[in-house]
Amino acid sequence: MRHRRAMTQSDEIQYGKSADRPAEVKVTLRGPEDLADALPYLLGFQPTDSLVLVALHGEHGRFGGRLRVALPENPEDWSIGADQLAECLVRNSTRRSGHPDAVVVFLCQDPADGERPSDVMERLRPLAQRLRVACGDLDVPVVEALCVSAGRWWSYCLPECEPAPAEGTALPPPGSSAVAATAAYAGMPVPGLLRDIETRLRPAARDDHQQEIALDIACAELLPRMLADHRAEETRRRTLRLARAALERFRAAPRLDDATRADEQDDGLLGDDEAAALILGIQDKATRDRAAEWAEPGQADAAVRLWRALARRCVGPYQEHAVTPLTLAGWVTWSTGDETEARVALRMALDLDPGYTFARLLHTSVNEGLDPELLRRTLRQERRKRVVDRAASHRRGPAGPSGRGPAHRVPKGRHPRTRR
Repeated sequence: MRHRRAMTQSDEIQYGKSADRPAEVKVTLRGPEDLADALPYLLGFQPTDSLVLVALHGEHGRFGGRLRVALPENPEDWSIGADQLAECLVRNSTRRSGHPDAVVVFLCQDPADGERPSDVMERLRPLAQRLRVACGDLDVPVVEALCVSAGRWWSYCLPECEPAPAEGTALPPPGSSAVAATAAYAGMPVPGLLRDIETRLRPAARDDHQQEIALDIACAELLPRMLADHRAEETRRRTLRLARAALERFRAAPRLDDATRADEQDDGLLGDDEAAALILGIQDKATRDRAAEWAEPGQADAAVRLWRALARRCVGPYQEHAVTPLTLAGWVTWSTGDETEARVALRMALDLDPGYTFARLLHTSVNEGLDPELLRRTLRQERRKRVVDRAASHRRGPAGPSGRGPAHRVPKGRHPRTRR
């Protein structure tokens, strides 16, 4: 059932500039080789173990909605999954840019041990055929279906009279194609691997026994406080103090361009006990919302590094707790213009908890092309209101039976695993 769910829930639906407004830079793709080379630029990353559908509009095939999901491992899921994916792409594309005129399909997977790239292509051929049928049933023909594996590509749509090389065709060297030149001219970054983005957001494969022990201790200590009405606000303040102190350390640390070294440095800035207290503390909705305010220039870079580092510390039975730092990482990267990492982080959060409302709202907002400034403005208003309320409370004087001020009411706490 896990793979069937992955087939039915789209990881991301994107819309290119050419789909809904004039593009500043145009490039003409003249065949399947150009399409295969353009895919990383269409998504913002080089997809791995991915099924991608791209809608085309108009006589000249303008790119429209793009949908990417993880490739299902179980062929039994292919038939129902293909129908649902085709319907999802057509429905969302129609709502945004009109009914698509055609679809391009990409199946991307590197060979397993002992497998050749051509074996991958043949293994995935039934899935490509099922997608062609599913799109055709919706009156949207698949004009090209490509398999991309180990730097080579194959077309499933070539007529029998035009046999392709059995070992496929090599993709052009990185940076040498017209697509790469156009992207460089437009200032687009060179797409990285999807798995590299995901690696920065998930725990390492090795067991981290000490971090798990620290999480156990923090859970036993913080859970009663977060559930107690009279101590919930105290716990929020303590968590935010810890987070601000960590944020300052991240801001002071030297910036490293190498992602692996940068993450190792960031991991060293957090002790196990500190990371555990922060992971548990930000599960509280009010605490999370206050931490979400750290998306302004001057804070955003350190904040996203902190949220990534905390997501990497959610080990063992605490993996589900990564939903909150992943969502915060997705929010901050979106707010700074990195829609690619935002989509990946939010999709990973929804994989862990499909019902997490904050991640769902952000994911929809990114995919709909909304302006993150709208949410930033709301967070600023909430911060100003909190400051005004605090100042008014101080002016009223001490609370209690002396009659110099109303009794202070502490907001009710929430179970740390209850998310919205």
